[in-house]
Amino acid sequence: MAKHKLNSAKQKLTASWGQQWASYKRMIGYTRPYLLRLVVGSIFGIAFAGSTTGLLMAARNILRDVFQNAPLTNVILLALGLPLLAAARGLGQFLSDYFIQWVGNKVVMDLRVATFAHLQDLSMRYFSKSRTGELISRVVNDSMMLERAVSVVLGDLLKEPFVLLGVAGYLVWLDPLLAFASLVLFPICLIPIVLFGRRVRRYARHGQERLAALVSIIQEALTGIRIVKAFSMESYEVARFTEECRHFFGRIMRVARDKASIEPLIVFISIVGLALMVLYARWARMPAEDFITFTVAMLALYEPVKKLSKIHLHIQQTSASADRIFDILDTPVVIKDAPDALELGERVAELSFNQVGFAYDQKPVLRDLSFTVASGERVAIVGNSGAGKTTLVNLIPRFYDVSAGSVLINGTDIRRFTLKSLRQQIGMVTQETILFNDTVAANIAYGHAEASLAAVEQAARRAHAHEFILQMPQGYNTVIGERGMHLSGGQGQRLAIARAILRNPPILILDEATSALDSESERLVQAALDDLMAGRTVFAIAHRLSTIMHCDRILVLDAGRLVETGKHQELLDLNGIYRRLYDLQFAHLTSDSNSSYLAKV
Repeated sequence: MAKHKLNSAKQKLTASWGQQWASYKRMIGYTRPYLLRLVVGSIFGIAFAGSTTGLLMAARNILRDVFQNAPLTNVILLALGLPLLAAARGLGQFLSDYFIQWVGNKVVMDLRVATFAHLQDLSMRYFSKSRTGELISRVVNDSMMLERAVSVVLGDLLKEPFVLLGVAGYLVWLDPLLAFASLVLFPICLIPIVLFGRRVRRYARHGQERLAALVSIIQEALTGIRIVKAFSMESYEVARFTEECRHFFGRIMRVARDKASIEPLIVFISIVGLALMVLYARWARMPAEDFITFTVAMLALYEPVKKLSKIHLHIQQTSASADRIFDILDTPVVIKDAPDALELGERVAELSFNQVGFAYDQKPVLRDLSFTVASGERVAIVGNSGAGKTTLVNLIPRFYDVSAGSVLINGTDIRRFTLKSLRQQIGMVTQETILFNDTVAANIAYGHAEASLAAVEQAARRAHAHEFILQMPQGYNTVIGERGMHLSGGQGQRLAIARAILRNPPILILDEATSALDSESERLVQAALDDLMAGRTVFAIAHRLSTIMHCDRILVLDAGRLVETGKHQELLDLNGIYRRLYDLQFAHLTSDSNSSYLAKV
């Protein structure tokens, strides 16, 4: 039984080491484009090592010649050589560190960009399961942790072995027996590394996870600051953040404790070796200059040994970050172009749902939907909350792919078209207006960067936004703040509509575009929407039936099924779900007065 447990522990340790080195080797693969700089850094590392050994040799000769009354010219030449060797050593160290750190930082940048770019390609399903703050932490914080794994470890691997070989070779030349005895002690320095390394990796991973949780809390609290204040939850959010900070502090201090334990142990082992060396020197009647040089060389040897012995520790500590980065990079892109994808360049004559089904985490959301919408037709989608309205329109631009059936444009499955050409045919205005921390003009021209200022202004006029834009401090060059925080809800919606007008898409999706607005803003936005919808195929989701009564057709969903379809009056005459929704919203019209209705509410 004990033997089985021992074998199991060995297997886990082997697997752990294998996983760490696999992650690190994968990181090193990103250095291939910069191999020349690594070679140059290694060459200067060799120069650094050679000049370090040269300084030791020169120092020994100076000690010998000074104390043995050598000719003054010899001493002067040796004294002049010291600054030259020191300059060569300093230059070699600087250039070696610079080139290797350049590669390390460039690899981190490449990884960060690759991770962000891969996130852009992942489906909406992935983001619905992930916390935004954690993803931000992975892209920013974890990639920063990898800089140490690349720069420090590569720098030590490409420079310190040469120093170790040069100094160790010189020690052997000075006194082979003492050098051998001293060098035997150095592997003992690995013991604390092995003892604490695995724990450092485990705690470092926990620390990165806690840091991601911290970023998530910050992101949620700041994004929802209005709700936090409205519900007087400031103290709660501070307490939640403080508690997470305590967890993070605990994990990081465990890493700090284990790392801090390593150096004192290594120093103690080294001092024991030095004490034994003193006894040997006295016994062997070692010359003073040899003993002093040997001692200095041992001290010089300590630095590369310490750095090389910590390589495993650095890899342990950063492999957790590498795993979290590669978790993103290894997530397959589900929504992507087919190898033989077509460009959707023709006019959109019709859009059809053919027995479409969709499930989310094995839970059916849409069931057997079939309908066809002609070019220029305005279609409203209504139903109770959770009926599948937003899911339906999300299938059109392929934010998700159908689980069954197909969505067709002009009789061709939309999965046969390139994503870019498909989405260029679609405009979208949603209840939650998404604007970026950029100028008004840049937000309107988003996705249409080549648009002229005149075209941007024309789109703004049609969206009834031009007047309020001119009243802003820098007009179209005014930066509107993160998520358009400097704008009212109606102003933000009109900018989103101007953006859709400039895009000029044949298919338009409106998802509760006016539901969060006051009456005056809704009037202006509705006027802008009327302009935007002209001549386009429109899919409009609305809870307020007053905004969709004049649509060409209304689709009524219930539990993911299409249960009713027709015009407004036709659906009222059916006395079905639509009639019930209508009566719920307009029941107050049968009351004696609006005040009595409000009293009931």
